[in-house]
Parts: sequence; C-alpha cells; structure tokens
Amino acid sequence: MEKANDVKVRVETAADIHAVRKLNKKAFKGNSESKLVDAIREADYFIPGLSLVAEKDGVVVGHILFTPIRIVDAKNETPALALAPMAVLPEFQNKGIGSALVKSGLGECKKAGHKIIVVVGHDEYYPRFGFVKAAAKGLELPFEAPDEVFMVLELVPGALDGVKGMVEYPAAFHAVE
Repeated sequence: MEKANDVKVRVETAADIHAVRKLNKKAFKGNSESKLVDAIREADYFIPGLSLVAEKDGVVVGHILFTPIRIVDAKNETPALALAPMAVLPEFQNKGIGSALVKSGLGECKKAGHKIIVVVGHDEYYPRFGFVKAAAKGLELPFEAPDEVFMVLELVPGALDGVKGMVEYPAAFHAVE
C-alpha cells in the first residue's frame, strides 16, 4: 500500500466506519456521500478490500471506495468498477493523500482481477492516473454530466476493446439524494 507524508493507506475496518462517515460529510459539505458509502457497505455487492482509508498518526484522514458496476449494451454486459467517492479531510487536502489513495486503490483493484474503472470526477485530477474521457470510448452515463468529468481507465490494456454502452450503477447510487 502507498505512503504519502507519513500517511498509511490500508483496508478499512469496522472501527473506521464512524471516521469515514465524518470525513465524507466534511469533505463534501453534506450527507450524500456518507449515506452512499453506508448504503454500499450494507449491500451484497460491497467488496470490503476495495474500501481503503488513509491514516495519519492514528487518525483516518482519507477514504476511497470502489463498487462493482456494469457496462451494458443490447448484446453484452461487461463488469467494471466505479470509483466513488474519494475524500480527504479539508485540512489534509493538497498533500498527496488523495493521490496515494487512488494509486493504492487502483493497485488493489488490479490485484483483485478488475479491468475497468469508471469515475465521475475532477477533469484535471483523474487524468494523471491514466483516466480518459469515457464518452470517447463509447460509454454513456444514466444521468446528465459534462463529458469531461466522466472518465474511464483500463487497468488491463485492451479491456475496453469492443465494449460500449450504458454504465449501470447499483441501486445505492440512485437511492441517495
């Protein structure tokens, strides 16, 4: 796992749940993302090893979550993961913690055999990790968002060959306001 500025990235434990909830509320200035994380944790598709925290001096200062999704067209369903959410406490932002979370998370996803990651996020942030515009690869979102914030990453070269269609998020993503 990654280390940045004395920050350790590790798999989330049950003891981290309250801290993760608080940091998502602070980072996103609301409850939506913390409710999303809670809903995903309670779902049968939750992958515990893909919910990671960044810890500094025993305090959880960041969190990243990857959730199974599908890319669907008229003939095929392709498994993928959604990176959502990724949060760092405001006072720890711009110190490399988010990058450590993303790099470590992508490594864990690849080790677990996943091939495709989708993110709706900052268009100037995620390309540094290899994310490209998903619409240019033939992917669509089930909701409105600017093309530049909808991105995809192939963890395995060629994983998107012949893959086009709508990204289908699990129910937890639709249930949160």
